[in-house]
Amino acid sequence: MSMKKIVILLLVAVIGFAAIAQETLKKVYDENIDPMEQIDQALAKARSEGKFVVCQVGGNWCPWCLRFADFITKDEAISKVIDDNFVYIHVNYNPRKSSDQSANTAAMMKRLGNPARFGFPVFVILDTGGKVIHIQDSGLLEKDKSYDRQKVLRFLFNWTPKAVRG
Repeated sequence: MSMKKIVILLLVAVIGFAAIAQETLKKVYDENIDPMEQIDQALAKARSEGKFVVCQVGGNWCPWCLRFADFITKDEAISKVIDDNFVYIHVNYNPRKSSDQSANTAAMMKRLGNPARFGFPVFVILDTGGKVIHIQDSGLLEKDKSYDRQKVLRFLFNWTPKAVRG
C-alpha cells in the first residue's frame, strides 16, 4: 500500500470518528424516576417560584431530544428565559416499556394531553395548577440538523407566565 493511500485512509478514519464524537450528546433523561412524581415535584417548585413547567418529553433514545437539551444549555439567552420563567424537566417516555409499565406511561401521556402525536421531543407547558396550556411540536423549531434560535426564543417568550397572564 502506498503512503498516499495510507494517509487518505487515516484522514477518512479521523473524519469518521469526529462525526461520531460530535453526535455523542449528554443523556438528560433519568429512566429510573417516576415521571408522574417528577411532574408533581416540578409543579410544586413552579408554584413556589411563580413559574410554569416545561416538560420536554422524549428519551435518551431520541437524538433530536438530546440535541435540543444541548442546544438550550449552550445559548445564554435561551437559558436565561428558561431560568427566569420555567421549571424545565426532561420527562422520560419509552414507547417500548413492558406491559406492566404501559398503564403508567399511558396515564402520564394522558395527563400531558397525549403529546406523542407531534413526535419527539415534544414540549408541554403546564401552568402552576398542572393544566396543559400548550403543546409544542419541536419539528417547527428545527433548522438543518439543529434548532432555530429565534423560533425557540419566540416559543418560550410566548408561553411565559407574564405573556399568558397578560
